[in-house]
Amino acid sequence: MEYRTGCIGRVFVARIDHGEDLLAELEGLARLEDIRQAFFILIGAVRDLCLVTGPKEDTVPPDPVWSSITDVQEILGVGNILRTGDTPAIHLHAALGRDEAARVGCLRERVSVYLTVEAFVIEMLDVTGAGTMVARIPDGALGIARMSM
Repeated sequence: MEYRTGCIGRVFVARIDHGEDLLAELEGLARLEDIRQAFFILIGAVRDLCLVTGPKEDTVPPDPVWSSITDVQEILGVGNILRTGDTPAIHLHAALGRDEAARVGCLRERVSVYLTVEAFVIEMLDVTGAGTMVARIPDGALGIARMSM
């Protein structure tokens, strides 16, 4: 395990509206406000999304299981914003549900908001080690972009 300490910076309360792309809006907020490192919590509803629910086999690098969900789902999400180079990288895991069916996974590529999603974004400051900011760096051996310190 590696870890660093830091401080809480600004706190953003954002409403993402019906039809907007949740991932694009979070990335846009990070660009607009120059958010370098943050974590967030989401509540609301989404539809038309891509979800990764794990690897097909227990191998490294993983071969992800992709699902496309088009109908409306309630969402309870948690994630972070780090940087890959100068680009904000959103990593969002969520519990999704409708009626008695529930799924959990990593939301990627597209997530359309249904009615509204409320986002609570907490910026992290001074989370550095050896002068390096925490970032999301591709790891070829693992086949993922993981948090790097």
